[in-house]
Formats: sequence, C-alpha cells, structure tokens
Amino acid sequence: MFAIIQAHEYQKYAAVLDQMFRLRKKVFADTLGWDVPVIGPYERDSYDSLSPAYLVWCNDSRTRLYGGMRLMPTTGPTLLYDVFRETFPAAADLIAPGIWEGTRMCIDEEAIARDFPNIDAGRAFSMMLLALCECALDHGIHTMISNYEPYLKRVYKRAGAEVEELGRADGYGKYPVCCGAFEVSDRVLRKMRAALGLTLPLYVRHVPARSVVTQFLEMAA
Repeated sequence: MFAIIQAHEYQKYAAVLDQMFRLRKKVFADTLGWDVPVIGPYERDSYDSLSPAYLVWCNDSRTRLYGGMRLMPTTGPTLLYDVFRETFPAAADLIAPGIWEGTRMCIDEEAIARDFPNIDAGRAFSMMLLALCECALDHGIHTMISNYEPYLKRVYKRAGAEVEELGRADGYGKYPVCCGAFEVSDRVLRKMRAALGLTLPLYVRHVPARSVVTQFLEMAA
C-alpha cells in the first residue's frame, strides 16, 4: 500500500520509518556518495525534525518498506531555498500553500525484487511518482518542486510525469543539479496511469471510521 505519514502517525509507522532512514543512508550516503548527515545506520537531517510528511510504499501490516520520500510545504524551511537556491532564477517565486517540495525519494530494490519479482526498478520508481501525483492531488497540491540530476528527466518522461526545468547549477556534486516544477493535475494523472497501464489508484487516503470528536462523545455518553 501507499500511505502518507504525518507527525501524529510516526509511532504507528515506527518500523517503516526506521527502515526508510536506513534505506536513505544506503542509497544516498553509501551508494551515491552524497554529503548528507549520517547518524549511525540512518540518514537524517534537520528537516526531518520539522514534522514533515512522508509518502511510503509498504506492506499492509506496516512491517516492510519498499520506497519512500519526504514532503514539505514551501511556506516553511526547505532544502530548495536553504541549500539549492542557485538552481532556479531569482525571479521565480516558489513559495505558496499549493506548492510542496519532494526530497529523498528512494526505493528498496532488493525488497521489491523479493516480494514483487515482476516489478523492475524503473517501474517501481514510476509507481512512486504516480502515487505522489495521486497523493498531492488529493491534498490540494498543484505543483511539486524537486531537485534532481539531469538523467532523471528520462525516468520522469517514461513515467508520464510532466516537469518544467526552472534552472540548474554546478557545484553540488559530480553532475549539475536541476530544479523542476512537476504539474499535479487530473490530466497528468491520467497520462501517468496510461503510461503504467493502471486504472485503479495506488494511493488511497485513509479516512477513520469515526472521528476523534465522535469517539470522545461516545465515551462521555
């Protein structure tokens, strides 16, 4: 399943989040060699202390992670403005309630190959992107902003995603870093589902059977 984890649900998804931070270290620090904060077996930075939301792909029992990413509103601190400001023009205003930043997207290729042998890494990454579009659309987000290396544009295209490159800059690593704006709309969603041959949504918002207020009133009755 694909689920959004907000701060009040961190404990509920504790095992999944633990695996996600371990996976981030394996992918970004160990494999890609990025200069990112590593704490023991985890990759965590200061933005993980700001109660961000996480989009995760996990099993129904919330015991095994297949992929994840961090989502943050651009109305607060973001990597985009704090670290990668040189990757987009000064005239671009990317701060708005409907614009969110997506960072640290990664998949666990070994776990996916073990449990979903018919899904290769490319399709798995595309599924994460599709779930992100569904999730963002469901929560009133019209644009996702992300920094990426140029080769990923081919991956986005195969997934049916539409990204406008706003700019790029050198000096962050071996390759230039681009800043892209991803459109979130019903049209793009249909295009992405067609690219993957899917009709049913991957992400479905969880709606409690009873609200907290209802449960309180029932207890007080």
